[in-house]
Amino acid sequence: MNNPKRYTITTALPYTNGPIHIGHLAGVYVPADIYARYLRLIGKDVVLIGGSDEHGVPITIKAKNEGVTPKDIVDKYHSIIKKSFEDFGISFDNYSRTTAKIHHETASEFFKTLYQKDAFIEETTEQLYDEKVHQFLADRFVVGTCPKCGNEEAYGDQCENCGTSLNATDLINPKSALTGNVPTLKETKHWFLPLDQHEGFLKEWILKGHKKDWKPNVYGQCKSWIDDGLRPRAVTRDLDWGIPVPVEGGEGKVLYVWFDAPIGYISSTKEWAEKTGKDWEPYWKSEDTKLVHFIGKDNIVFHCIIFPAMLRAEGSFILPDNVPANEFLNLEGNKLSTSKNWAVWLHEYLEEFPDQQDVLRYALTANAPETKDNDFTWKDFQARNNSELVAIFGNFINRVAVLTHKYYNGVIPEASEFTEVDEQTLAAIKAYPDVIASSIERYRFREAQQELMNLARLGNKYLADAEPWKIIKEDEVRTQTIMYVALQIAAALGTLSEPFLPFTSAKLKDILNFESLPSALDWEAISKEDILLPTGHTIGKATLLFSKIEDKSIQEQLDKLEANKKANEAANKQGTPQKDTISFEDFSKLDLRVGTILEAEKMPKTKKLLKLKVDTGLDVRTIVSGIAESFSVEEVIGKRVTVLVNLAPRALRGVESQGMILMTETAEGQLVFVNPDDDVTPNGLQIS
Repeated sequence: MNNPKRYTITTALPYTNGPIHIGHLAGVYVPADIYARYLRLIGKDVVLIGGSDEHGVPITIKAKNEGVTPKDIVDKYHSIIKKSFEDFGISFDNYSRTTAKIHHETASEFFKTLYQKDAFIEETTEQLYDEKVHQFLADRFVVGTCPKCGNEEAYGDQCENCGTSLNATDLINPKSALTGNVPTLKETKHWFLPLDQHEGFLKEWILKGHKKDWKPNVYGQCKSWIDDGLRPRAVTRDLDWGIPVPVEGGEGKVLYVWFDAPIGYISSTKEWAEKTGKDWEPYWKSEDTKLVHFIGKDNIVFHCIIFPAMLRAEGSFILPDNVPANEFLNLEGNKLSTSKNWAVWLHEYLEEFPDQQDVLRYALTANAPETKDNDFTWKDFQARNNSELVAIFGNFINRVAVLTHKYYNGVIPEASEFTEVDEQTLAAIKAYPDVIASSIERYRFREAQQELMNLARLGNKYLADAEPWKIIKEDEVRTQTIMYVALQIAAALGTLSEPFLPFTSAKLKDILNFESLPSALDWEAISKEDILLPTGHTIGKATLLFSKIEDKSIQEQLDKLEANKKANEAANKQGTPQKDTISFEDFSKLDLRVGTILEAEKMPKTKKLLKLKVDTGLDVRTIVSGIAESFSVEEVIGKRVTVLVNLAPRALRGVESQGMILMTETAEGQLVFVNPDDDVTPNGLQIS
């Protein structure tokens, strides 16, 4: 859309079942904030909308696990999440929540409007049901094997391994997440959005209309879905936590979370309008409004196919102009995982790196997963800070401020004759706003930030080449011109850095005393004005914008991650699932005997195997066991053990093993012998 009158920018609603981590920030919220801040700087009418998704099944699971109510969970994490966004400068015009009264009213009215327009189909279908707890299983209460990729931990709505959107009944070997039971099928009535009826429109609107302007990963996923053929999708569920279905026959049912959550963008905008005395409708219903959804790739289908179908069925809303979804961010080579505690939590980051929000924003943007999954590492974070923010951006500003005070008591000197290099530098400053803007408007935020850093590099190189600290000894007039030009670069950085580094921008504007300038230095002024900081203007004292991050701090983060990983593994260690039931006759075939290890030696050319001589009471036989990494030769000699004596012999590394020693493993992964309790139990005693 060319030159829209206003912009409505939405961000994915995070589930309030836990705090926010860097994956959320990199994938959705920093890109959206960069975009909104830039648009405000060029004078656009912008509303940046967000909120907490408080009706998801993960919330009820969390509440059940902690023995509290869902409301307790959402109240706790909504507060944590909202504060994290504020702390990192995500400039929401309104951050709401889906438990708010205005949202319940908006979502209910939306449903009723579609219901009255016969936009739904009503069907009685078979849904998965847990007989043990007498409950229909919402999608997140079902786990099983993904039919697409074989992941054995897929949920009933989506496989987080391959990203495929699923129905619970699609899963292979589904099990209840509540009890572990195999669910049964039971009839229940629900309302469905018939996506197949919107297929022709979606083909025209997406596959033809947005082939050139949507990101390839977004367009490709939409095309795959449409090419596979769209099917009706339920908009209600049998649950007691959510927005009650507001029509006859909806008793005991709620609006499905994927249906009510995107309506949260509309209700949050209404809430904002009430607070500010504005009319919300133009931001959602006017054709000269540009609607942009910022999401992660796991939400593409909902925002590009399902929500647009809902909006079109309602009839009065505009559709998104773009959905610049990002891919996923990994952490130290592994997928970010809330459940496995493999994450960097924003509230914890600020405790350990106080006042360094912009460092994380910068590192995440520099490594943003815009076109493919990307990896955050603490070493890269350190390098970005020390080698770029400190050594380039911070170094340039510090030099300029220090020298201006040293030579001119903080007053901008008067420039005289410009050299060719001076003129080229001043012209380059004017070009940067358009270069950065072009990247931002194409949702290439990583590229845009690189251009911002190139302006800082230009300043560093200009000062290094001009060497005012040397020139002042022989040519004070020339030195004044050099410092004047350098200060114009610093002023441009003060404004152009705001979308990316808002806290740094504020500090820099304070150093350069922007408040005392005769007119605001907005985005347009950088490219049009010849003078950004006029002669005679006084700047403040130099303060460090960034500080070096030492190896010790980084190692502490790596150690913390590893400790979290081990602690989580131990806490969540579960017994191996029961194997298939066997008959007594099958069990009676096993011959288990008490034995004693008489001799032991390491097997050559292997780290894991020990060659044992074992007295089974029947004979003394050789058994090869993979326990060498857990036990020394000395530790096992004389050990009482349980032996499976009638296992078929097997050659291991050229040695025939004539049985098996029974072992188990602790939660920490430590091997343990399954020993007879009584040391006087004779060898050869049969175990039954």
